[in-house]
Amino acid sequence: MLYIFDWDGTISNSAAKIVSCMNAAIVQAGLPAVEDEAIKNIIGLGLPEAVARLLPGVSAEQLQAVRDGYSAFFIDADVKPSPFFDGVMDTLQTLAAEGHILTVATGKSRRGLDRVLAKLELTDFFHGSRCADETASKPDPKMLLELLAEFDVDAADAVMIGDTEYDMAMAQAIDMPRIAVSFGAHHIDRLRPYNPELCVDHFGDILQWRKS
Repeated sequence: MLYIFDWDGTISNSAAKIVSCMNAAIVQAGLPAVEDEAIKNIIGLGLPEAVARLLPGVSAEQLQAVRDGYSAFFIDADVKPSPFFDGVMDTLQTLAAEGHILTVATGKSRRGLDRVLAKLELTDFFHGSRCADETASKPDPKMLLELLAEFDVDAADAVMIGDTEYDMAMAQAIDMPRIAVSFGAHHIDRLRPYNPELCVDHFGDILQWRKS
């Protein structure tokens, strides 16, 4: 089975750091800070898409300033990576021991994902990954299609695990099974309309699905 995990809000408890860094970048660019929930709403998108959605009507120069500022603030703040949610490593190690293919599909940049994997000494743990700056941003399903092609797996033999509407939408678009987690950026009620096979309150509960 091919398991495809979102990173921020699904594996990594990083929402507070993202919110803080984004508002710091917005204020540095001379714009008023925005509500925390508005920033949580764009977690999971690629950075250009996220900033454009968060700040409609803002000039291209200011959008670029926010993107650059956010990247700089986040790199500084992420010297110590955000903690994983409870049960993440135990669950991932269980799935790996069973011979499943473990991958990541994330709105992070390639540089950002590689940096955090290196700091966590997980560079060789996942079999593959796709980042928003090397393919289409969520909710476009292109990153999922690329992972399916890379590992020669049908969508029915894979599962997307995520915490946002964007994760659910891209999986639903290609009829890929999906598992929604309730502890991330989007409230679980926003994910239920995408008909996930399972909604979980603890990361370890995804193991229930593989036995069904």
